[in-house]
Amino acid sequence: MTDLALSSSLAMAATHPDPAFPRFHPRPAQGWINDPNGVSYINGRYHVFFQYNPSSARHTQIQWGHVSSADLVHWDEHPVALVPQEGGPDSAGCWTGVVTSDDGVPTAAYSGIRDYDGHSQVVIARGSSDLVSWEQDGHVAASMPEDPLVTAVRDPFIFRFNGARYAMQGAGLADGRAALLLYSVSDMDHWDYKGIWLTTANPIAAKHTPAEIWECPQLVEVPSNSGESTWVMMFSLWLSGDDHEHANGVGHLIGSLSLDPDSGLPVFAPVAGGKSDLGRDFYAPQITQLSHGSTDAAPAALLWGWANEGPGRDGRRGRTQEEIDDAGWSGVLTHPRVLSVVGDALVVAPAPEVSAYRGALVATGAAGSVAVPGFAEVLVRGSGNASGAVSLVLGSDAEAQVVYSGSLDADEELRIFIDASLVEVYRSGSVATTLRAYPAPGETWTLALPDGATADVWELSLPAE
Repeated sequence: MTDLALSSSLAMAATHPDPAFPRFHPRPAQGWINDPNGVSYINGRYHVFFQYNPSSARHTQIQWGHVSSADLVHWDEHPVALVPQEGGPDSAGCWTGVVTSDDGVPTAAYSGIRDYDGHSQVVIARGSSDLVSWEQDGHVAASMPEDPLVTAVRDPFIFRFNGARYAMQGAGLADGRAALLLYSVSDMDHWDYKGIWLTTANPIAAKHTPAEIWECPQLVEVPSNSGESTWVMMFSLWLSGDDHEHANGVGHLIGSLSLDPDSGLPVFAPVAGGKSDLGRDFYAPQITQLSHGSTDAAPAALLWGWANEGPGRDGRRGRTQEEIDDAGWSGVLTHPRVLSVVGDALVVAPAPEVSAYRGALVATGAAGSVAVPGFAEVLVRGSGNASGAVSLVLGSDAEAQVVYSGSLDADEELRIFIDASLVEVYRSGSVATTLRAYPAPGETWTLALPDGATADVWELSLPAE
């Protein structure tokens, strides 16, 4: 068993030959990645797995890559965790799933597909205590339900409520609705199907999470400014023909969880919802529940999302498939994000730990037009009389791209992270905006601020361990 990390992912990134390669968002130096999987905190380390093709920058032959960290700042890359088993239920790929501790044993539950035209099944694998070595024996815990209304199933997610363990999967129905399927999981090896749990027939779900299939369903309990906790359900909103464009993006529902007195099963009642990220380059997030009902300073849940490469969106210059192939890599995961609810609105903020990447302070209280390094954090503050738009521009003159533009009101704050080709914007009291943009040789970043706004700018650097 290998119990040592192969390398420091961030240390390798600093010498990557592609100037668009992020240095402060860990991922392998080569290959395709997409959905974060198996996000967990076990035995004192955060583990983030992800769909991975180490052989090319194409979405094929999907395995599970693996990075881990004790502090959310210094990340180590580990050997591939799960691989398709010839003749097994995952022979056509180890797709989205979760990792949980099952009586102290790290256990993965993921979508396995036997052939590319087949339906997914929930496949179980057991891991070593450090989650580096995995045993795949092809055990199937749940197959496609024998319900003619259910035409597609994928992406298991496990949650706990009232001391019991449940699971759900995203689904599509024959009548065009997206749906959630519910399972009782007293035994990880044998899931008990309980039926269709929620669909887009619910008017709040139809308004905020429209889709043909709810992919990557999530359900976590997070703190609310009411002093109580509330439940957030999140979906990636799949439409036929998306092909990684995902026009509907990611949406969420906010509501309560209670037990049905007749069935004894949990019931989710949504009361509000919205977009979970305002950028076009964000999909397939996964959330790990760290604690239940926490209202103290410690995060109750952390989220990672996937930002893919693309042909260019909203006036931003993208990358062609040929350029992606030449670069040899595709996809990056966001910073870890903290969730909370204020009123009926989801609030998303970067995990406090990422502030450790702040290096040299290159500007303080800057106004007007501000030069920004290619690896930077920017804190924008609006004063009592601030009103107008903040714009982040790449390049100059006729070739300039407005990568981000958004309003800034009095007393609002924006935290903007630039990591080569990945931009994350966090607005106080709101959700984030995730964007991709690719600097050409010699191009620089400029922040344009409205009157009454100021910015502090730090270069990013990796702190010593």
